[in-house]
Amino acid sequence: MAEPIQQLSSDNQGRSQREHVPFTLLLRKEKCGEQLYEKRHYEKGHWACITMREDTYEQSICYGFMRIMRYICQQNSLGESKSNYLTFVLFQCLSDLGDYLGMTLPIVTILRTNENHSVISQDVTVAYYLPIEHQAQPPQPYDGEIVIEVWPAATVYTRGFTGPTNEVTIINQINAMAELLDSPGMCVNDSFIVAGYTNPAHSNRQNEIWFLERR
Repeated sequence: MAEPIQQLSSDNQGRSQREHVPFTLLLRKEKCGEQLYEKRHYEKGHWACITMREDTYEQSICYGFMRIMRYICQQNSLGESKSNYLTFVLFQCLSDLGDYLGMTLPIVTILRTNENHSVISQDVTVAYYLPIEHQAQPPQPYDGEIVIEVWPAATVYTRGFTGPTNEVTIINQINAMAELLDSPGMCVNDSFIVAGYTNPAHSNRQNEIWFLERR
């Protein structure tokens, strides 16, 4: 599991090894030379997702992240062949038969809030975008709680921020982003995405808050 952790924790020299979730930039809103937010379009794609229900948001994203990392590193069907399928079924809990899938960024978490954006729900979904080479045939996870989902194309409004991601900072970022948007009502108002570009344990995380445009 060391390789993806190192990639998420390394400096700019390692960024060429990471595949970013592809998007089309539609708009960049600036004021006095400061970037306020971006509007992006993301195409349909396969994501590996796990929903956690820990006591705090940070516990959920850390535990979810580690389980996604196991899927990325070895706990997947990439190394499985038809000839050893029966062996895999019998002994999947005793061995790691898969292969390293490759790291993509960002790792995202989906969260929900109450109507006035003051409380985050306990259920948090951590998701990993499958690399391009695996989009057509996603390797299957051995972890029964990780599911492969096809996310439809979406338009998002996104704003970057630095530092820890916890209940307080996320609520602050949601409210700050809502104030920047000319028409916040055009976005989903009870479900948001936090995109992480660094290890959740990193002290100086690089993050974004995403608002989903209503269909």
